Amino acid sequence: MGLGAGAFILLLIIFGSPSEKELRMENSQLTAQYHVLSKRLDEALGVMQDIQQRDDNLYRVIFQADPISEVIRKAGYGGTNRYEELMEMANAELVVSTTKKMDLLRRQLYVQSRSFDDVVAMCKNHDEMLKCIPAIQPVANKKLRQTASGYGVRIDPIYGSAKFHGGMDFSAHPGTDVYATGDGVVVKMGWDGAYGNTIIIDHGFGYKTVYAHLKDFRTKLRKKVVRGEVIGGVGSTGRSTGPHLHYEVHVKGQRVNPVNYYFMDLSAEDYDKMIQIAANHGKVFD
Repeated sequence: MGLGAGAFILLLIIFGSPSEKELRMENSQLTAQYHVLSKRLDEALGVMQDIQQRDDNLYRVIFQADPISEVIRKAGYGGTNRYEELMEMANAELVVSTTKKMDLLRRQLYVQSRSFDDVVAMCKNHDEMLKCIPAIQPVANKKLRQTASGYGVRIDPIYGSAKFHGGMDFSAHPGTDVYATGDGVVVKMGWDGAYGNTIIIDHGFGYKTVYAHLKDFRTKLRKKVVRGEVIGGVGSTGRSTGPHLHYEVHVKGQRVNPVNYYFMDLSAEDYDKMIQIAANHGKVFD
């Protein structure tokens, strides 16, 4: 009997009890399942990355919206150690790693869902945005003869030194009609130092346009204007050496090259000519 009991105990030590054997099998199955889950989460995160890149570089570019910052997309969970209780489990490293991937995917799904809500809203406002984006020349210039100087570093006409020119100059006879280049609201109208008589239109969606050195005003402050509406006349007020319109386009507070905002006014051939003319170092009037 003693020999039999010893043999039984030895077998239990070597092979374990039926319940222990069952637990080992379950643990092995759980480990395998965690490996499969971890691999699938890696694949899901890869798909999510593709969606994020498409969102930032396609959808948001179309609507000229800023991309979602990497800090927001990759933000984790603050506070106490969320995974501390998992460290006591078998295969703790695998369990914690998989759980972190799950939390990251959940967070990114939430951020991406909110981003798509923004894109849907921008789609609904797309027609209104197209009306507001500056898209024509501010003076009648079909033959491109009124273009005097473009955006970039130019020679100052008074001091003769190199200076950044933040807009485009259009030479024209005094009193020539000046047009609003997109729908918007007149937010400033009056004297502005070196710019002389100046009108600023806020088009919304981050766009503003500036019309300087005007002879007169033909609109009103806070008036809603539409693209092609006459708002003033060409002049030579302020720091100007001849009758012309100085025109600027601002996007989200930054001056940009206006030549990129004449796409509704010119054919493809004329647009190419305009780009060449605007790139020259022609005469600057201010």
